[in-house]
Amino acid sequence: MKKFNSYKSASYVVLILVIINLLSSQFFTRFDLTEDNRYTLSEAALEIIEDIEEPVIFDVFLEGNFPSEFRRLRNETRQMLEEFAAYNPNIKFKFVDLLEGENDAEAVAQEFYQIGMPPSRVSVQESGKSSEELVFPWAMANFGEKSVPISLLKNQLGASDEDRVNNSVQQLEYAFADGLSKLIYPREKKIAIMRGNGELPDAQIADFVKNLQDYYLLAPFTLDSAAVNPQKTLEDLKEYDLIIEPKPTQAFSEKEKFVLDQYTMQGGKSIWLVESVAMETDSLMNERGTALAYPRDLQLGDMFFSYGLRINPVLINDIYSAPIILASGSGNNTRFNPYPWFYSPLSASPNQHPIVNNIEAVKFEYANQIDMLKNDIEKVILLSSSPQTKVEGTPQEISLSMAGKEPNISTYQDGEQPLAVLLEGKFTSVYKNRVKPFRLENPVDEGSKSKMLVIADGDVIKNEIQRGEVLPLGFERYTGNTYGNKEFLMNAVNYMLDDTGLINIRSKEISLAFMDPEKIAAEREKWQVLNLALPLMVLGIFGFLFNYFRKRKYIKNLEA
Repeated sequence: MKKFNSYKSASYVVLILVIINLLSSQFFTRFDLTEDNRYTLSEAALEIIEDIEEPVIFDVFLEGNFPSEFRRLRNETRQMLEEFAAYNPNIKFKFVDLLEGENDAEAVAQEFYQIGMPPSRVSVQESGKSSEELVFPWAMANFGEKSVPISLLKNQLGASDEDRVNNSVQQLEYAFADGLSKLIYPREKKIAIMRGNGELPDAQIADFVKNLQDYYLLAPFTLDSAAVNPQKTLEDLKEYDLIIEPKPTQAFSEKEKFVLDQYTMQGGKSIWLVESVAMETDSLMNERGTALAYPRDLQLGDMFFSYGLRINPVLINDIYSAPIILASGSGNNTRFNPYPWFYSPLSASPNQHPIVNNIEAVKFEYANQIDMLKNDIEKVILLSSSPQTKVEGTPQEISLSMAGKEPNISTYQDGEQPLAVLLEGKFTSVYKNRVKPFRLENPVDEGSKSKMLVIADGDVIKNEIQRGEVLPLGFERYTGNTYGNKEFLMNAVNYMLDDTGLINIRSKEISLAFMDPEKIAAEREKWQVLNLALPLMVLGIFGFLFNYFRKRKYIKNLEA
């Protein structure tokens, strides 16, 4: 009977376990007990994960002997991918140590440079000694025959390794969701890259355009036909979801402006990179080292005024700026040295808007000031100059002799000046209550809801070219600095055309606790002794108490 009851109990246990497994397979849930909900995936990320129907394999190169900060990044990356894989078993990953065995670190680094995945050199402080380690903070997402590189480390000027890792961890969900989005979704949205009004040549916007092609369908578009067939030009332009105007230098005709205006009135979105001052650094490279900065009238003033802003023909002179690189010597003795150049403001965001949240400073060149006017359009200043800014009128002569001179701080009293402004709402046509430049079948005076981003510098989108090779947008070849221009513009386009919600993931804030390396070095011996002595003391006390109570029990048994 007892044997039967034991079998019966075992059967109940097995049955209960089977029921639990069946229920767990049908009802899936995970619990995030972190204070900042670090491992709670956003709805946008979950939608992308759920759409994966075939295996996606992540090769992560964060493996090896790293400083403690990068071990934290590796662990957070692993946990994030585990979270992705928990929601969809088609997501798989593996960590690869590129320097395992006899692999030549410099050869591997050179290979990664060539494929556009540069490694990072990090300093390691240990026991008061400093050394340098090579880290490959990249992952590769593979889906069928397609592969997408994913950067896991955000570089920020002047940031410590701890800050860089903290910012990088905040962007892990976005980075992986963005990579998956590029892999599995077809390109549907259409973007027109405007040409025909003296815009930057193709080679100088090539890096940004190349990055856009991973997400959207792109095509050049010219307004030239507006002179003879404006109605068809407008109909053709309406086929695009967004237009990008990269630094026009030739004035717009009234017919061209009316086409652009009606495109906006009918919900078309646009990004304008425009300047009201003509000035280029290349113009300074002459015997005198001087050039004249003078106003440039693109005939867009009335249009922007109607929408609620004005770009003034002035230059922003900012203490917080990027250097200018000047050559000295000749031949093999040529040296390229950085000098302070206050006409290249480095702009940070005054707010936490998703477009600019947690990005590197954006580099401007000869930027202008934006005035915002009162109307019903919502305006958000995305980027501005620093509080130590001086606004200079034009025309004026700019000279290389200014480089390296000590600035008079007392003259920098104009405060923060808007450099990039986002407008959202229902726009009013600039041609309302005015004679139209051409007859239109159904002109719109009060537009439907739309978005427009105005950036008072066309060079924000311009990449450098070295020996015929296009360099990454925002990369400064002589200093090695990478500015946030590309990320800013990519975020802006994503915000304008977002259909996956990826831009909202960027707002997620995560706080990581790091150990203080100086405190670790100062208290190293104390904690080593404590870690060795404390367990032995606990073990000794336990042994003493165990023997003491055992003897007492033995004596009581004898007395009994």
